[in-house]
Amino acid sequence: MDAVRKALNRMADAGKITRLSKGRFYKPEQSPFGVLPPGSDEVVKDLLACHGRLTGYLTGLSVYNALKISTQVGRVIQIGRNDVRPPLQRGVYRILFLKQKNRITPENISLLQLLDCVRTVKKIPGTSVEDACVRLRALVAERTEGDRRTLVRLAMKYPPATRALLGGLLGEPVDRELSARLMESLNPLTTYCIPGTGRVLKNVDVWRIRE
Repeated sequence: MDAVRKALNRMADAGKITRLSKGRFYKPEQSPFGVLPPGSDEVVKDLLACHGRLTGYLTGLSVYNALKISTQVGRVIQIGRNDVRPPLQRGVYRILFLKQKNRITPENISLLQLLDCVRTVKKIPGTSVEDACVRLRALVAERTEGDRRTLVRLAMKYPPATRALLGGLLGEPVDRELSARLMESLNPLTTYCIPGTGRVLKNVDVWRIRE
């Protein structure tokens, strides 16, 4: 192992590979605009799984972009995990960790990513809340009935405003059981300020969402 480590360090010193973090290297690729950084999934691969066990998932900017909610890209990578860690710096990327209260499984990652987008709808860069809600409503509508039921179940561990907006995104008519479960989880005296939703969602009053 020492010989391998020394060889890798010599290659990094010679510029043949680039050190990403302790014990992690990548071979830089050239483009007409300069050296390309590694993909975000490769940068944090070891933070998403450990010994074959899933420990996290990508969220934030990379997901906004993948779901076509925003076209912006950046040097910040966000990871949802059950255990939160301090921020890290790897090469040009700053890595932030977000607390996920639900158990993370391969089957529910895409649903957790969708709920994360709903939760952060007012903070998505490069778009408006109105446009983000149009896209999120379409993404929710594309889901199967089983997925929508799972979305509601997972949403119970998200903030109330997320649950209220999910109710609005589910649209009308909505399964009475799903609607009732979401509504019963909300304080009947609380309203949720999410500007822009009233121009997109017809049922914001039902969910006590205001401009």
